[in-house]
Amino acid sequence: MSTSSPSRADITAWLQDFQTRLCQQLEAADGGARFGQDDWLRPGGGGGHSRVLENGRILEKGGVGFSAVEGTMSEAAARQLHMPDPHFYATGVSVVLHPRSPRVPIIHMNVRYFEAGNGEAWVGGGIDLTPIYVDEAQARRFHQQLKAACDKHSPAYYARFHQWADDYFFLPHRQETRGVGGIFFDRLTVGKDGSAAELFSLMQDVAEVFGPFYTQLMHENHALPFGEREEAWQTLRRNRYAEFNLAFDRGTRFGLETGGRTESILMSLPPRCGWS
Repeated sequence: MSTSSPSRADITAWLQDFQTRLCQQLEAADGGARFGQDDWLRPGGGGGHSRVLENGRILEKGGVGFSAVEGTMSEAAARQLHMPDPHFYATGVSVVLHPRSPRVPIIHMNVRYFEAGNGEAWVGGGIDLTPIYVDEAQARRFHQQLKAACDKHSPAYYARFHQWADDYFFLPHRQETRGVGGIFFDRLTVGKDGSAAELFSLMQDVAEVFGPFYTQLMHENHALPFGEREEAWQTLRRNRYAEFNLAFDRGTRFGLETGGRTESILMSLPPRCGWS
């Protein structure tokens, strides 16, 4: 990308375009359904586009959400984010895909950009993979591609972000990790952690791993055999996904505390899950 400093508008426009391109890739790979779009406005300022694919050939449910919101957050939310000024602008894309087959992993991705009222700006994001049945070779390939994206920016990033993901995607009440991990990073701040151009480029490179990797996985795994036992295990394992997103996910908390659209915030939940 250009070494010139990207503006808020540049980053927002790229994220909107990325949402569109990713949905096109996923529709082509699924071959059985298309994304519907629900446009929404946030009363305090901004809005977004929630795109959901349901009952596809490979994907039972997939959500790809774009948002760009601004305004004033509550004092409690500002304290949680250690912000001296409650005014903010936030834009990002969030993706969660729940496939039909227990042989195809669940996957999640988020990339985001945030500006605080005091002028501080930062990026965050990550990708993690949650197989119901782990394929070691595919898990290694996933991490190799994430490492390659990180290494373009710093040889220290992958190990740091990989450990961050292991710590973040953990259910303390279960003493379980959510899947085979991935990478996670938050509040990489313009100036302290790199220029705006450098951090935006990192965010882009991480995001661009998603489509090619996951559509290949869809192609490789969707026709593998499974039966009622595997489906029952999938239903049970999906409950861990629901528990994490409702109890621990920072994006869910931030969206609810800043008056975001509930349906868009919760589109990451699995279509079906169970507890026993």
